[in-house]
Amino acid sequence: MKPATSVSSVSSVSSVSSVSSVSSASSVSSASSASSASSASSASSAVSAPALAPSSTSRGTRPKAHEPPATFPGRWVGGVSLVVGPLLLLAGVLLRVRYDFFYPSQLRAYERHPTLITTSYSAFGAGCVLLSPGIVLLASRIARQRRELALWGGTLAVLGLSARTFHAGVDHLAFQLAAQEGAEAAIRTVGQAYGAFHVFSTLNAAILGGWVLLALGAHRSGVLGPWRALALALTAVLPLGVLKGTSPGSFVAVAGLCLALVPLGVSVLRSGPLPARRVAVGRLLLVGAAGTAMFLLGQAG
Repeated sequence: MKPATSVSSVSSVSSVSSVSSVSSASSVSSASSASSASSASSASSAVSAPALAPSSTSRGTRPKAHEPPATFPGRWVGGVSLVVGPLLLLAGVLLRVRYDFFYPSQLRAYERHPTLITTSYSAFGAGCVLLSPGIVLLASRIARQRRELALWGGTLAVLGLSARTFHAGVDHLAFQLAAQEGAEAAIRTVGQAYGAFHVFSTLNAAILGGWVLLALGAHRSGVLGPWRALALALTAVLPLGVLKGTSPGSFVAVAGLCLALVPLGVSVLRSGPLPARRVAVGRLLLVGAAGTAMFLLGQAG
């Protein structure tokens, strides 16, 4: 009977060992599965975390698009300059078209029609001054592709406009002389001093050449098409000097200037968003107040 008991014991031990092995293997398998599931869950959460970032930034923290820094003279000043400046020059040329080109006729016309001639020359002079910021804006756009042409063309064109502003001052003095002493006395005085040296006479070449270089740069940089660039170059034939009337060349030059720059000015003004109504009204009131104060200060001497 003892051997049977022994065999039974061995069988029992073998069964327990088998069950224990299976149980251990099952436990290891379960732990391995749990560990793998945990790792997969962690990886999944790590991958999905960045994907949630756009949704959080879209709730008011979205970064703004990059905007180029503002440069002088800016969209509004430069755009208005390109529109208003050429139109004032055109108005000045048209208002004195019926009078002879040379200074004696201009002074006699002032004696007969002082308001008309004053308006004509004032519009022309103001156009020269107001056009300068627009030329700076045009040169800055040309400089993106053609830096040298932008530098020399813009510089010479602005210097030429400055020389024309000096001429406008001489015109004003001559008209005041005609008002005080009569047109004939003013004609004699202007005739005697007409060839006198002044430093701005050295800029006569700038008055002519600046527009040609600026037009060449505008065409080669793609800022203006070929026909509008040619129209801009025609500004070089605008007569220069003091007490100049209107000639066929004046029409060609100023018409070309308007054709080239006015559409560009409109495009510049429309290239960005409109300011808020409150901001626009505030700026208009500020400009009006500043303009009135400057006018009164100028009249006070």
